[in-house]
Amino acid sequence: MATTWILIAHRSGARVFEAQPPHRSLTLFEHIDHPQGRLQSHELDADRPGRSHDSLGGQRHGMSSEQSPTEHLAVAFAADLAARLKTAHEAKRYEKLVLVAGPKMLGHLRDALDSHTAAVVSASLDKDLGEIPDHELASHLTGVL
Repeated sequence: MATTWILIAHRSGARVFEAQPPHRSLTLFEHIDHPQGRLQSHELDADRPGRSHDSLGGQRHGMSSEQSPTEHLAVAFAADLAARLKTAHEAKRYEKLVLVAGPKMLGHLRDALDSHTAAVVSASLDKDLGEIPDHELASHLTGVL
């Protein structure tokens, strides 16, 4: 009987549930808080981007970064979650994995997973269920369990 882990992730935290056959009832395995994810860009970005001169002419303009500070934190958090999932998979804590997150976070998670962990992802749901109480989650997950 295969144990399935369900990762419910959003930028300010994640919950890992365990579902074991035959009833597939969800048991909270771990709650991971990420308080930095609650911060807004202006709270993280104390400095304005640097300024540069044009290569032709004497005009100056602001330089932009590829990722906003909040996006950078989300990518780092997804990498942390992926590392935890990899460790648990190597320890044979689960055989199947279900990923549930908003579209951006789900993309970050998929990008961060190593190939062995990605191979056991049996389903994914691009929905932010981070604020849904534990006892209401099963009704939102019927299609992926």
